[in-house]
Amino acid sequence: MAIANGSLALALIGVITTGIVAVVTIVAIYKCARIAIKMWYSSSRDHHTPIANGGGSSSSRGGIGGADADVVEMGSMSHFIEGLQNERPLRFSARQLRAFTKSYAHKVGSGGFGVVYRGVFPSGAPVAVKVLNSTLGKRAEEQFMAEVGTIGRTYHINLVRLYGFCFDADVKALVYEYMEKGSLDRYLFDSSPSPAAERIGFEKLHEIAVGTAKAVRYLHEECAQRIIHYDIKPENVLLGAGMAPKVSDFGLAKLCDREDTHLTITGARGTPGYAAPELWMPLPVTHKCDVYSYGMLLFEMLGRRRNLELGAGAGAHGHGSQEWYPRWVWHRFEAGETEAVLARATAAAAGGGREREKAERVCMVALWCVQYRPEDRPSMGNVVRMLEGEDHIAAPRNPFAHLAPYSAAGSSPTTTTATTESDGSSARTGR
Repeated sequence: MAIANGSLALALIGVITTGIVAVVTIVAIYKCARIAIKMWYSSSRDHHTPIANGGGSSSSRGGIGGADADVVEMGSMSHFIEGLQNERPLRFSARQLRAFTKSYAHKVGSGGFGVVYRGVFPSGAPVAVKVLNSTLGKRAEEQFMAEVGTIGRTYHINLVRLYGFCFDADVKALVYEYMEKGSLDRYLFDSSPSPAAERIGFEKLHEIAVGTAKAVRYLHEECAQRIIHYDIKPENVLLGAGMAPKVSDFGLAKLCDREDTHLTITGARGTPGYAAPELWMPLPVTHKCDVYSYGMLLFEMLGRRRNLELGAGAGAHGHGSQEWYPRWVWHRFEAGETEAVLARATAAAAGGGREREKAERVCMVALWCVQYRPEDRPSMGNVVRMLEGEDHIAAPRNPFAHLAPYSAAGSSPTTTTATTESDGSSARTGR
């Protein structure tokens, strides 16, 4: 009898265990099937439904049914994650670049580091493809790493966006957003502009100056690691729709920790005429070298001319040569005769007194930015506030006190000046 009871107990245990296993198996099969359905639906939406539809039409949602609401939620999340991934620069193949540019058919510019072509993404968005010069060897690789390592980490409305890059054995290229209006120098210096290159009023120039300053402020003060651009100049300020400015060309840029107040660099950086004096000396430099370059940019916006123009005539009342415009502006400011500076900046202006007030502000900020000693230059945060009228602008000191005076003839520096001004050669040399 005991044996019979034991067999019965074992049989019951077996039946219960079998039932449990069967239930677990059915639940597992159901969950796997549901996950497979979700994955299939998500994939179907990615391939056939435009993101702009916001999850499909009401009729398609109605056809799904309430039981599959998590499927819609999962599809939206996949689009969100995909969007986050697209914020980072993508790696393209050389074949893709040829397709974007139609075999590099439309050249829009060139420089020492390579050639820029206009291209179009499959979505229809225009792009600029900068193909680095392969003959530069290691220098091309250094520029590539500098651009991807700096602008690839940032996002700001006044910085050109880097969509991606190509780093193949034969092709090293960077893919940027396309700026339809070109670079600022086209509007400042072109003596016979094309119909498309319309004259910019000073109020718009002031907006461009503020936008550019905000971009550099972001690099210096708002990034996790400070970024020093080293090459602020009109050619690297690109204009988009509505003449909105964006700073570009980070080929010389350098990341540094905020604790590093001074950096040692190897070799000269920057463009002569815009590079700060300390960049040409065997001394540590700071982020204030960008402030100096920005000041030189402001002078060119004020004068609508290159800062250095050999053979330029004497200024009003015979006060010095206009060959080097920044120093001539200082002479006018020192003598209380800024009228000629403001008149040139606001020529044919429709804004009247408002534009003249902004031009005067730009003039004083420019003189502060190009102070000889880096510690005397304002931060870019202060520059933005001064340009926007939030901070009072004190009368600037003479930024060229370290230079010898012009000769009595007022047309060119004396021989002594040529020796004394070696420290400021970057500001006296044309681009």
